[in-house]
Order: sequence, then structure tokens, then C-alpha cells
Amino acid sequence: MTTVMRNERELQRFRKWDTNGDGVIDRGDYQSEARRIVSAFGESVDSGRGRAVWDALMDLFERQAEAVGVDPDEALSEEQYLAANRELMFSRGDAGFDELLRPTIAAIADLCDSDRDGLVSKVELRSWLGSAVGLSDADSDAAFDRIDLDGDGSLTVDELVTAVREFHYGRLDIPLLG
Repeated sequence: MTTVMRNERELQRFRKWDTNGDGVIDRGDYQSEARRIVSAFGESVDSGRGRAVWDALMDLFERQAEAVGVDPDEALSEEQYLAANRELMFSRGDAGFDELLRPTIAAIADLCDSDRDGLVSKVELRSWLGSAVGLSDADSDAAFDRIDLDGDGSLTVDELVTAVREFHYGRLDIPLLG
């Protein structure tokens, strides 16, 4: 994937995370996203699983801000957001994606794991993709089949991290994090 295409994916993500549309991303945008995700699953940010999503997203923002020398109480411009992701994810390959995004993906996976078996089923992914990106059940089921790398009928956090990484590299068109 070319850098231009990767940057376009990241700009799409930036616009999605800019929940108030002010052209920058700040802690409040990540807080709004955490509330939206958690409430989509009928949880509160005060519940254990809701708090885990909240904490993971706050940590994600703080790490991105730190990577470009921005105080966590300030905002990231598009350029700073792109630079943070280049440094934290793209320049470090698979390890960078895993380190930066695994906590958020794991927290959301736990939130949608309604049967508490540590895996995400096809039905559970419908809830995730319906709430995160507005996919229909049919589109979610098709996404599940593409993400389920070992074909065992359930998704692990590793498979979900791989899917997010593949999305960012333009090799998979399923934006799991919205």
C-alpha cells in the first residue's frame, strides 16, 4: 500500500475520532467515543468492562500525544495525528500495531463477549460492527468470515488485531474501530 493510501485511511480515522468536528482530536473526542462504544453495548463507563474501554482509549490518546510532544490536555492536529501513528505503528510494523492497539481491541472484544468465553462469535461481532461502523448483520457476517483466519467460528484478540492492522495497510476493508 502506498503512503498516500495509508494516509487517507488515517485521515478517515482522524475525522471519525474528531467527534465534535472541530478539526482537532483531544481527550474529549476519545471520551465521547468511549461513551458511544460502551453505551452501544448497554454498559456504563463506570462498569468494569466499560472502564476498561475508557482506560484503553485514554491511554491511546495519551500515547499519541506524547509521541509528537503534545501535552495530553491539548489537541492533536491532523498532521500530529498522522505523525504519531507513523511513529507508534507504521515505523514499528506488526509490533507497533500490537503494542498500541491491542489494549483497545481487547477491551472492546471483552465488552462484546456476551457469553464471557474469551472469544468473539459471529453474533457478538454483529453487535460490535453494528455499533462501531453501522454494518448490517449480513455485512458483519461476511466480515467475520474474512477475519476468522483459522476458520474455527470464533475470533481471538490476535485475529482482531490482525484485522485492524490489515485495514490500516489497505488489505482489508473492515474498519473495526469505527
